[in-house]
Amino acid sequence: MSTKVVLQKKGSGKHGSKTTSSHMPRLDTIEMVEETISDKKEFSSKNRLWRALPKQVQYPTLLTILNYLEKSNKIMYDKKGSILWIFVDNPKLKKLHRESTVLR
Repeated sequence: MSTKVVLQKKGSGKHGSKTTSSHMPRLDTIEMVEETISDKKEFSSKNRLWRALPKQVQYPTLLTILNYLEKSNKIMYDKKGSILWIFVDNPKLKKLHRESTVLR
């Protein structure tokens, strides 16, 4: 008799999802989702975001990415479940950091 073990990662809050190890996203997939959300700033639902992605992504993989983005304070959900991009992305700050002198 064989026993099948499924690893699950517990999601955060009501928007979290249980994820199996088969839905671990690659870095380029995470970056694609981040870029899509940050460009538009808001999506009314997870399904609309999923359909707006330039490449196909399995829905459970998208849920894993959204869980990660929420935990890293890049997105948040409003009361209606809309996805909002909240990560501070300031071009002036990036330029200042790039041109600053490194102190040792």
